[in-house]
Amino acid sequence: MKRGEQAEAASSRPAKAGAPEAAGGDAASRQEAARRAEDLRREIWRHRKLYFVDDDPAISDSEYDALEKELRAIEARFPSLTTPDSPTQRVGGEPRGDLPPARHSEPMLSLDNVSSEEELREWHARLLKVLDRESVPLVAELKIDGVSLSLIYEVGTLLRAVTRGDGVVGEEVTPNVRTIPSVPLKLLEPVPLLEARGEVYYPLRAFGEMNRQREEAGEPAFANPRNAAAGALRLLDPRLAAQRPLSLYVWSLVRVEGEAMPETHAQALGRLRDLGLRANPATRACRDLPEVERFCREWQEKRDTLAYEVDGCVIKVDSLDLQKQAGFTARAPRWACAYKFPPRQATTLVRDIVIQVGRTGALTPVAILEPVLLAGTTITRCTLHNDEEVRRKDVRVGDRVLIEKGGDVIPKIVKVILDGRPAGLAPFEMPRTCPACGAAVVRPEGEAITRCLNVSCPARLKESILHFAGRGAMDIEGLGEALVDQLIARGIVREIAGIYRLDRETLAGLDRMGEKSAGNLVEQIERSRSVPFERVIFALGIRFVGERTAELLAEAFPSIRALAAAGQEDLMKVHEVGERVASSIRQFFEQPENQSLLRGLEEAGVTLERTGRPETKDSGPWAGKSCVVTGTIEGLTRDEIRRILKRGGARLSQSISKKTDILICGSDPGSKLERARALGVRVIEADEFLKLLGGAAPPQGETTA
Repeated sequence: MKRGEQAEAASSRPAKAGAPEAAGGDAASRQEAARRAEDLRREIWRHRKLYFVDDDPAISDSEYDALEKELRAIEARFPSLTTPDSPTQRVGGEPRGDLPPARHSEPMLSLDNVSSEEELREWHARLLKVLDRESVPLVAELKIDGVSLSLIYEVGTLLRAVTRGDGVVGEEVTPNVRTIPSVPLKLLEPVPLLEARGEVYYPLRAFGEMNRQREEAGEPAFANPRNAAAGALRLLDPRLAAQRPLSLYVWSLVRVEGEAMPETHAQALGRLRDLGLRANPATRACRDLPEVERFCREWQEKRDTLAYEVDGCVIKVDSLDLQKQAGFTARAPRWACAYKFPPRQATTLVRDIVIQVGRTGALTPVAILEPVLLAGTTITRCTLHNDEEVRRKDVRVGDRVLIEKGGDVIPKIVKVILDGRPAGLAPFEMPRTCPACGAAVVRPEGEAITRCLNVSCPARLKESILHFAGRGAMDIEGLGEALVDQLIARGIVREIAGIYRLDRETLAGLDRMGEKSAGNLVEQIERSRSVPFERVIFALGIRFVGERTAELLAEAFPSIRALAAAGQEDLMKVHEVGERVASSIRQFFEQPENQSLLRGLEEAGVTLERTGRPETKDSGPWAGKSCVVTGTIEGLTRDEIRRILKRGGARLSQSISKKTDILICGSDPGSKLERARALGVRVIEADEFLKLLGGAAPPQGETTA
């Protein structure tokens, strides 16, 4: 949305000098209106500067529109209060002064806004009255929320690019516009002179990625794609501008020399396309107003499918002759209007900041908001992601904040309105204990997220149990998501070790669990008590400890007690265990709640020590080699291949690196083969692998790796 585009076309016409005051306007009410009008002008100009010049809006677009609408109403009632410098008499923002000014050949006027189908019909009725016609062909197009730009070509070559500015004088930004890939530097035909106007925008995916990179670098994120596009156009160094992936759609042919102007707007867009300029393919010629209304409804529903931000539709008279006949008001064409979608930005109050504990133990601060309607949805809460995000934006309970609902339809706090912050608001502090279980929380060095490491925490118990019972861990078949939900909801299982206290009678009384299913599950639970030690380590859900790392830990430490007592340096002596993994293991075992879990598993008779090392060879093609397996080898499962390699003395890894010695490659290998070749890793194809095995089959009954 661009500031200065207003919602009521009827109130957008400036008052004529000498027009009579509204009936009943006494001196007292006029004096009060004069004071209010002056306050509104000051406030509106302040917000226009924040929006256009500083790229730092302090209020939402709908709130800004309300200010201008109120001022227009006062000026309509008391025409003599209208001043030459009133925002209602101007079109856009002032030039910044740090870029060369350039005067437009024709004013770049804003559009009158309508915000409902009823207002659209009123605009249409006024248009037909001005043209003295019963109907008129129209064109509907998407209103991209970007930066308006004028492009001037001489003999087919881009001569100048100028921003809207104040509508009469803009800023020349030609060097930066030349870096936009969708702006041709040369037209497909050497037209003597051509001026086209369009909208520069920031694609949503690129905008999100740029903001992510800025946040990682400690720089402030842009409030929205329009501000990012405006900032890129105004960069004084075109090399920096070239790093911003802007794009452009043209929406008007202003003038052309050396050939006749097209007769219609649709034909003009077609001519611009023929010359190599980009016009939005969503533009539609409409025979009548009902077709326009269908277009607006359609794109209001589909706006989130677009790769760029739109805030409405633009409706224009198709015939250029009829456009001239309809003419202009002092600030807007009568032959066009903007149909605005519900706003995606709003301001509201932060009532509270609460902590939500996720299924992985991550603590997420969430702002509880004063309910506010935004894009058709009432917003009452908004995630603040992590402690660093809260501190960077300095969100405090009691603050007024600007929120936005982007293309991903998830609301976010864009910024705090510091001007209105009450005195004495305390900065937010993350809790030192988990609000769900009371366990101490940690924030690993170099990470932004604070975590609860208690795997039996009620907030993460479901995911912990599902991981514990999963394949590669305890492999308890039948202990699925629906059943775990019941066990937790009924208070039957309150921590992971509680699984081993389940009996047939209890299980048979649950939904969709008969005697047979209950018996089978009890047998599965019983069998899991004797799974190998390395799988128990993996089942604990220690962060960064996958199946491979669990195997290495089981080889290095004879029991869970030895592993729990190991120091950071001892852990880092284990192959492939670095500082981050070692730190995570230490933090896990230091938690009293996790120590309680280990005692529960010990009481249940779960294997918590190594029962013997698998026999391995210290010679042969795999001995001492770091091996990775990818693809499919006919006749062997992935687990069988891993067992063969381990028995042959190989060290198995999941990913290719410079330390990898061999890649065992079957059919459909994926990206690992490419990376192996790039790093010069030896590749053994399926046929060669089977020959090296000498036809030997994997041993029967061995535990899956």
